[in-house]
Amino acid sequence: MPTLKQNLLAEFIGSMFLVVVAIASTILPFNILGGDVALSVLVNAFAVALVLFALIETFASISGAHFNPAVTLSLVVSRDIRPRVAGYYIAAQFAGGFIGLLAAHLMFYDAMGTLLVVSDTVKTPGTFFAEFIGTFMLVGVIIGCVRGGSNKTSLAVAFLVGGLLVTTSSTMFANPMVTFNRMFTYAICGIAPGSAVFFIIAEVLGALAATVTFCYIFPSRVKDKCDPYDCNKPSLIQLPPTNGRM
Repeated sequence: MPTLKQNLLAEFIGSMFLVVVAIASTILPFNILGGDVALSVLVNAFAVALVLFALIETFASISGAHFNPAVTLSLVVSRDIRPRVAGYYIAAQFAGGFIGLLAAHLMFYDAMGTLLVVSDTVKTPGTFFAEFIGTFMLVGVIIGCVRGGSNKTSLAVAFLVGGLLVTTSSTMFANPMVTFNRMFTYAICGIAPGSAVFFIIAEVLGALAATVTFCYIFPSRVKDKCDPYDCNKPSLIQLPPTNGRM
């Protein structure tokens, strides 16, 4: 059984690399290679999906691979994690994300010469709604896969995030920690602080709405004693033999 320190370190590292890929995968194609916005968004979606899949596969057995305060909050509401532990998780996520922001900027410091800056990219009300929708689907897919007994949760989450990055008007932040750190980047994925407040509100509301909805659809896990992202254990409920009859 992993210790709390191991859980928090996993959340810290996972959040750090999630922010690295979220930001750096727009700096490279747009600022360094001179690509247009459309190409940069496609590169960002592909890169985030791949790295997120790898991160979940790596850390799911340790911390559950939240990397997202909205997901952690959802688990508090569904009583799958204690509030005090959730507070530690969220702190580790924000700390890791900020280090990831610095790491992404340091990688391109020679070319860009900027370490921290407050973004001036203002978002519109339609993107606020998109964040609600994106976070609702993200949390819903996680609950559905975990409680439904899927052994492909990491793939489902990665596909969802990659798909909604090129579908939603907000390019799917769906993560208060990522939204916070994007306030301090010069990349095209940045967001102005005033808009970030509305993004975070929409993300929290989306997570809460998804928790209520999907916990109603999936009131309990299909398989007993199923750890987050690890539902490969055989069910304790054995069906009687059919003896060749239906």
